[in-house]
Amino acid sequence: MTEPIRCEWPTGSETSIEYHDHEWGRPTTREHLLFEKICLEGFQSGLSWLTILMKRPRFREVFADFDYRAVAEFGSDDVDRLLQDAGIVRHRGKIEATINNAQRASELVESEGSLVDWVWEWAVAEPERTDKGGIPSQTVRSAALAKELKRRGWKFFGSTTAYAFMQSEALTNDHDARCFVYQACQDERQAFLAGRMLRP
Repeated sequence: MTEPIRCEWPTGSETSIEYHDHEWGRPTTREHLLFEKICLEGFQSGLSWLTILMKRPRFREVFADFDYRAVAEFGSDDVDRLLQDAGIVRHRGKIEATINNAQRASELVESEGSLVDWVWEWAVAEPERTDKGGIPSQTVRSAALAKELKRRGWKFFGSTTAYAFMQSEALTNDHDARCFVYQACQDERQAFLAGRMLRP
């Protein structure tokens, strides 16, 4: 059986391939899954994405399935507990940022009404590309998103992390046009965007 054409990056790992085929570049309406994407992209900084995927089940266990309302209640004892857990990335700054960002997410929902709706205001009509036509590591839009979240008190969410999150959540469709899931992801994205106002 011939392997389908995929993007170049999910190679050498069934976990990466599964993630690429069924999750990357597909929108979610569930706030805990969207918050998970934000948090895991922050934990990935400086590490491989495969490392994060392999640890994701344990991340979900210890971070209350990324229910931001629950994580917002974590305190110093929880930080100490998480720093002892070899099943996750034991980085104090990233752990504390996740708790902080859960608190900030609660504030954002209180002021804006919906984390998902607010995030999707940052979707782009067309993907940005480098001068040579490649996929950038960050964009004008991702920099603006990171800046706005920093203004709101979020941590460990710079422009590059913001762009990785945008790719994951389908705020931009960066699947290769030849990739066998490109059109399905594009259709899901367009359905999600229907009736939404894009930021200028």
